[in-house]
Amino acid sequence: MSDQFGIQEALKTLGIEAHNSGSSTGEAWLESKGETIESISPVDGKLIATVEAATEETYNQVIEKAKEAFGVWRTTPAPQRGEIVRQIGEELRVNKEALGKLVSYEMGKSYQEGLGEVQEMIDICDFAVGLSRQLYGLTMHSERPGHRMYEQYHPLGIVGVISAFNFPVAVWSWNTMLAWVCGDVCVWKPSEKTPVTAIACQKIAQKVFKANNLPEGLSGLVIGDYKIGELMSNDGRVPLVSATGSIRMGKLVGEAVGRRLGRALLELGGNNAIIISKDADLDMSLIGAVFGAVGTAGQRCTSTRRLIIHDSIFEDVKAKLVNAYGQLKIGNPLDQTNHVGPLIDTLAVNSYLGAIEKIKEEGGKEVVAGGVLEGEGYESGCYVKPAIYEVENSFEIVQNETFAPILYLMKYSDINEAIGIQNDVPQGLSSAIMTSNLRESELFLSHAGSDCGIANVNIGTSGAEIGGAFGGEKETGGGRESGSDAWKVYMRRQTNTINYTTELPLAQGIKFEF
Repeated sequence: MSDQFGIQEALKTLGIEAHNSGSSTGEAWLESKGETIESISPVDGKLIATVEAATEETYNQVIEKAKEAFGVWRTTPAPQRGEIVRQIGEELRVNKEALGKLVSYEMGKSYQEGLGEVQEMIDICDFAVGLSRQLYGLTMHSERPGHRMYEQYHPLGIVGVISAFNFPVAVWSWNTMLAWVCGDVCVWKPSEKTPVTAIACQKIAQKVFKANNLPEGLSGLVIGDYKIGELMSNDGRVPLVSATGSIRMGKLVGEAVGRRLGRALLELGGNNAIIISKDADLDMSLIGAVFGAVGTAGQRCTSTRRLIIHDSIFEDVKAKLVNAYGQLKIGNPLDQTNHVGPLIDTLAVNSYLGAIEKIKEEGGKEVVAGGVLEGEGYESGCYVKPAIYEVENSFEIVQNETFAPILYLMKYSDINEAIGIQNDVPQGLSSAIMTSNLRESELFLSHAGSDCGIANVNIGTSGAEIGGAFGGEKETGGGRESGSDAWKVYMRRQTNTINYTTELPLAQGIKFEF
């Protein structure tokens, strides 16, 4: 393995070995007879480490240990749970550079984005610590004299977290830190494409739990393919499954969890658009559009897929985009002079190439050509050129999400037409408008505007702060993670009524005498 960028030192710091177990109950790493998963870096095509996948047997061991731990954890006062999460945040600060480097190397995003992802973990820890003293309910006036009504929230139990490769650690932390302060325990099934970062996170959490003499089972890890996800989705011992990934995957998880009347928190695909008004600041718009389209090589659920541009400035914006794309540097994401890293693997490359063929078949007009890069520095076969095509929103390929740096351009002449185009896709995650026109921005944010879970003005679609609830509508799944009151999904609501009199009046004035 090349150590030009300090990868071996990062692995050593994080306690990663050449061969690792993919099943953990907390302090213990379970011996498994599952298939061996090879983590291959898309950066240089080299082996990072191997991981022994979980089996049904080891999965059940992890779940049973989690059930035991829940009995202890749910009775631990919430502020004390918050203190544990605070310590995990401190450990993440200590390991930020090493973990950020591993995220970059295993997933392929830039080193700065890798560091940013770990910072998101630190931020959500800080948020969760404060939340641990604010798990509030409401009080209500009773219609019966001498009665008091209120509601409170209780822990659910085991929270199953199924995460995707593109944010291999942040999404786990969004769910897990909140679930922990809410009194839940967590079992994590990370993407089998990024198993090593998951093991690193488990080791960081383990260190804190052991130092505080906490029981095993608070943090479980089960690495494997879709079969582990199926076990979790169909498991009645797991009251909540939070799943991040494709729409196809989310429908399978939602159906399985719904069949047993469990809860599913789904964060699925996006088909995100930026409307560029004739009243937009074009320099600012260009930065938002280009980063949104090529950041993480177009592999964010919030990546910008569509630009809806006013017809009076269409040619000007297109020319600026062509010039900007001509300056992009594609290569090793750990080299901070590069703008764009690789796709996650060659399957993603094939999907990218298939999408380009489909665009051409449907009549798309090439603006910036795509293609796979070859030669020195591109040996992994995962580096592709960010591409731009002029299309119609009705194209089948445009209606579907392609997880790659392909940007679609389309024209509009009226703001209502632009909003209609923005909304006319099955997905509803992130959206944005670039404008200095107050009426346009307010219309975009109104009930007649964007139908997405996230709607921004004068910033792009990509990148969200942890303080706001994150998620989308329609086929994006309707889930909400991270900030605001998203914590409520990890708890069960209970309404309480107390009668402090010697009478027993019934509700609605009903009389019952004998």
